[in-house]
Amino acid sequence: MALINITLQGKGGVGKSFINSLLMQYYHQKNIEAHGFDTDPVNQTLAGYKAFPVKVVILGEREDEINPRFFDDLIEDLVALPENAVANIDNGSSTFLPLLSYLLESQVLTMLRESGHDVRLHCVLVGGQALDDTMRGLAEVLVHLPDIPVVVWINEFVYGRVARTRPGAEPEGFEQSALYKKNSARFHSLVRLPAVRQSTYGHDIAQMTQARLTFDEAIRSEHFKVMAKQRLKTTWRTLFNIMEEAML
Repeated sequence: MALINITLQGKGGVGKSFINSLLMQYYHQKNIEAHGFDTDPVNQTLAGYKAFPVKVVILGEREDEINPRFFDDLIEDLVALPENAVANIDNGSSTFLPLLSYLLESQVLTMLRESGHDVRLHCVLVGGQALDDTMRGLAEVLVHLPDIPVVVWINEFVYGRVARTRPGAEPEGFEQSALYKKNSARFHSLVRLPAVRQSTYGHDIAQMTQARLTFDEAIRSEHFKVMAKQRLKTTWRTLFNIMEEAML
């Protein structure tokens, strides 16, 4: 049956929509039918990509609520997915806790799995001051939605290394954390997005994402210079190989 990827993280601005755009491009390159669903009530970034088939889904009348009637419409779309297709669901930070609670209450993920679909949760970690917030978001996902495989995206693109530092001790990466050790059996894979030089690679990627372009579109665009296109080609090859190794 279909594979359903749901991205959940309570911290905003950590790259959830960017990761969903990578997933859409990854499946497209592998000739897998991919459907996008943008449920972010504030910033519908994924829906801004013209290259992707993305449906905007309103989950509630307010930003911080889930209306079961609206949510049922999304489930109808997921149940009807063609065999061997993929759904990528981008969720906003404002509906993070309400959606977690509703998924637990409704047992909808169990229903989707029992109907033959595979379900994976995707959660993003970033470094710097947002590390603790994103770790708490991952912990909430693990507690509220037990038994569902989780893909952890270690996003070092902008915020740098995802690690805790303590005086007189080596930096502690995610794999050395208590959260990882306690839940290691829950993780489908860890996907590490490596840090890049912000003045070159970072600038090119930011220009591409702000224009809601895929790597392929940016590489073919007249608005990117020769060396920028070369850097984007190199970046996409690296990211594609990383996703291949993670068996997404």
